[in-house]
Amino acid sequence: MNTETMKVNTAPVAAQSEKPIQHGVLRRLVEAMMFFRDGEKTFFEPEAFPWVSAVEADWTAVRKELATVMARREDIPNFQDISDAQKVLTEGEQWKTFWFYAYGEKAEENCARCPETVRVLQSIPGMKSAMFSILAPRKHIPEHRGMYKGVLRYHLGLIVPGPDGSCRIRVGGDVRSWTEGKSLIFDDSHPHEVWNDCDSYRVVLFVDFLRPVFFPASLLNRLIIWMIARTSSITEPMVRVREKARAAGKVPMAH
Repeated sequence: MNTETMKVNTAPVAAQSEKPIQHGVLRRLVEAMMFFRDGEKTFFEPEAFPWVSAVEADWTAVRKELATVMARREDIPNFQDISDAQKVLTEGEQWKTFWFYAYGEKAEENCARCPETVRVLQSIPGMKSAMFSILAPRKHIPEHRGMYKGVLRYHLGLIVPGPDGSCRIRVGGDVRSWTEGKSLIFDDSHPHEVWNDCDSYRVVLFVDFLRPVFFPASLLNRLIIWMIARTSSITEPMVRVREKARAAGKVPMAH
């Protein structure tokens, strides 16, 4: 993992050439051994994951809690205010993130505000990171990529405005669109970018979960994730998440 980022996927493609060993030969060697079954697969069929149907069945409960969070949208931190590394991807109030977990680090105040969402998240095997990812109208997230294939990314569409294709994601050479109440699962280590071409917000429940692999590779994968969780790229931004959540909790909601 890039030690200057909060999430596995936030370093721009161009920046990776600065660390050729971490993001080149060594990475490809480790991943080729551990994840050979999936090859260069970009998107995964949600039906291949038994827990997805139960999560989708609860999507309206999650969206209801999202509505209470969005009612105080000004209190939701911008991503670059949580992690300085995001400044290459976003600015202003174009991308807001309401974090619940980051590699096992828990944002207790945010979790307390959304108990049903947390219940749903805890039903996802190997869930490591989770947030509401809130894109402003006409926002484009430029191409970037993950640093490690050991997690897969799950998106549950919560607010998806406009006609089909207006809110979309490209992973590698494949493009998919979100649908409210439906799931996308993909390998974020491929170069990917996102568009919201609408005049209103797009929100997904964003989750990273352990990539299913056979023993003993599964043990090595868990070890690597454990190490990532203890880097400053995770712990320091989560301190900011908690601080901002506590500050927001002290502001009375308008009636």
